Amino acid sequence: MTKGAGIAICSIHSSHVRVSMILLILLVFELSGDIPPLYAEQDPSIRERIYSQCLHFSSLVHGGTVQAHWMADGSTFWYAEGAPDEVTIYKVNRDGSKSPLFDVSRLRHSLSPLLGKELPGKGLPFQNFSFVSEKQVDFAAGGEHFTLNLDTYEVKKRQTAADYKALGEFHNFLGQTVPEVLSPSQKNVMFVRDGNLWLRLTADGREEAITSDAEPDYSWDGYGAAWSPDSSLLAVTKVDRRGVEKVPVVHWLGGVQNVDWMIYPRVGKRLYRTELYVVSPDSRKLVRVDAGPTEDHYIVILGWRADGSELLFFRADREMKRLDLLAADPATGLTHPVLSETANTFVAGTSFDDRWVTNYTPLKDESFIWRSERDGWDHLYLYNKHGNLIRRLTSGQFPVVKVVFVDEAGGWIYLTAHPQKRPYDVQLYRVSLKGGSLQQLTATDGQHEIQFAPSGQYFLDTYSTIDDPPVTEMRNREGKLLAALSRADTAFLKDLQWRAPEEFVVKAADGKTDLYGALYKPFDFDPAKRYPVIDYIYGGPTSGVVSHTFDSDEFDQVLALAQMGFIVFSVDGRGTPDRGKEFRDIAYRNIGRYEIPDHVATLKQLAAARPYIDLSRAGIYGLSWGGYMTTRAMLLAPEIYKVAVASSPPSDFRQLAMITQEPYMGLPSDNKEGYDYGSNLAIADRLRGKLLIIHGTSDTSAPFSHTMQMVDALMKANKTFDLLVLPEQPHVYVDHGNDYWIETIRRYFVTNLQPGSAP
Repeated sequence: MTKGAGIAICSIHSSHVRVSMILLILLVFELSGDIPPLYAEQDPSIRERIYSQCLHFSSLVHGGTVQAHWMADGSTFWYAEGAPDEVTIYKVNRDGSKSPLFDVSRLRHSLSPLLGKELPGKGLPFQNFSFVSEKQVDFAAGGEHFTLNLDTYEVKKRQTAADYKALGEFHNFLGQTVPEVLSPSQKNVMFVRDGNLWLRLTADGREEAITSDAEPDYSWDGYGAAWSPDSSLLAVTKVDRRGVEKVPVVHWLGGVQNVDWMIYPRVGKRLYRTELYVVSPDSRKLVRVDAGPTEDHYIVILGWRADGSELLFFRADREMKRLDLLAADPATGLTHPVLSETANTFVAGTSFDDRWVTNYTPLKDESFIWRSERDGWDHLYLYNKHGNLIRRLTSGQFPVVKVVFVDEAGGWIYLTAHPQKRPYDVQLYRVSLKGGSLQQLTATDGQHEIQFAPSGQYFLDTYSTIDDPPVTEMRNREGKLLAALSRADTAFLKDLQWRAPEEFVVKAADGKTDLYGALYKPFDFDPAKRYPVIDYIYGGPTSGVVSHTFDSDEFDQVLALAQMGFIVFSVDGRGTPDRGKEFRDIAYRNIGRYEIPDHVATLKQLAAARPYIDLSRAGIYGLSWGGYMTTRAMLLAPEIYKVAVASSPPSDFRQLAMITQEPYMGLPSDNKEGYDYGSNLAIADRLRGKLLIIHGTSDTSAPFSHTMQMVDALMKANKTFDLLVLPEQPHVYVDHGNDYWIETIRRYFVTNLQPGSAP
């Protein structure tokens, strides 16, 4: 093997704790020969090469996907395609015909003298540009900004590198990255600096402070800020986090250690209070919107009526059992309710991935389409401006994903939904605004990503399955094929000796509910041999883990790990989304109760049907919720799982942020039994196998204290385990921390599950 840096892991056994000093035994696995030769029939260098390439599998897939950049007519668009050194930008007409937008050789010939060097590669040196006029574009290359005349191909350096319309980013009080907000008039950009609102004038880059009242723990946020249609007003929030709990992030790597205190509204504790304002940048007038009680509510700005007469926003209680759509008068701040959605468990869409925005689709007459899970499945309902139901639009035992386009003139709503027969596929349908049956417009198995032309004349359909590479087609409004635009180049698969993943269906632990998963095999798979098996788990209520597309970069590691001689699988058990309310609600107030039994049932059925799976060598790994479930699998099913790697794992729900827990578990004061049962700390004494815990010290999602508490519980239980601390790494590891984490997982499983050896 190639020699590299060692992996340092602390192996801890509580019998070493006898005095006030805790002795940590440091085990160092050198990367050059620590693992015995396991693959007598296969050149190890081939396995290492294929493993390394599979780690970047998604980046090897070129073509097949199209990101449309629509031009002024709403029907023509351009897109970039090709490897980084062979980029071509195509212009596509409404009939599906396409041609290169740039003469690559002429542009490269004009640009090279200005850069003072020959351009690398063969294609364009950029993938994005902007039209200044019909015949002039601006682009950046080599760290400089240029203007190109499309008639003469004369390239000039721009007089200034600054582009005051270009949007930057800032961070809000939760550390979230927030984009600057450009006004519809494109004259002003709003951003937050040092807790106050600022404007940047796009004409000359001048910056002006709008507010000056920010103070520690009470400042302007900017997340979700929205300009009025005429650009005269800005809806924005101010957040009071005084008295809200914080967690320390210790910075260890400097000459002198220091501590940052990060806002962390813990389960059952005080929630930050959000104030909603309408701001006039010209007059500096601030109107506070009456959003109701500031305690124990979340506020999300939705947008404005088309005529700017009212501001629309969402308000949700902290357990997210009620979601209110409210309208505010921007002049007075007075509000009135439009619609309320309630649930006995939690309202659909409580994950902040879309901040509930996809629940609401406005129409030109101020009526709107509302997505609701009120009958157990996400479906669409048509309401008038005042929140009175006009009619239900869709129904059936399947969930609508989202509205992708509304053709009001033609009277059609275009939407994506999960079909019944393949419940994780995503297909495009349409339904009349007057109601009626759904019409399916896409038919090929897989997940279809839809981009509608602004003109509504046609749409782009990009689709793939777990074993079929992506394809992008152009179809008219009725779904008729107009042109095949792009198909992925799969020539590299031969070099990888690629073996397609296998989809499977098993029964949950209840013996009746279907669960869907995917299984990955090594490139040199031999059904006559026996292979250790690894379960890749997430299991949380906010998202599934099984990949249903060809080039999902999250699954590069899963695919690569299989190449080391493992059978690797993933499955979405009960309690995860996309299968309706009943399927997901089983986890309500019970997270940690049903997930591991479902995974154990899956593993046993896979092994029973596939003799090549060696159930005596079963491992499991995951990050975040997956880290919690990984640890829990080792504690609840020690007879099944022998080796585990738990990354960024929570250990007790009461120590997590409220927004991740309270919608699904309720408040600790109302669900003590559920919180007690879900704690991994309480069952640390059940550990029997090999457990490696990995955690970054800068984690502000599941703070490092979770792992310290788990370490303490395992020590008190006199259990041996391994620990890897990643200094200054966040919840999801980055840069060298990510590389080190991936390599650690590989070596831990190879060392302890021994692929290629006799069972």
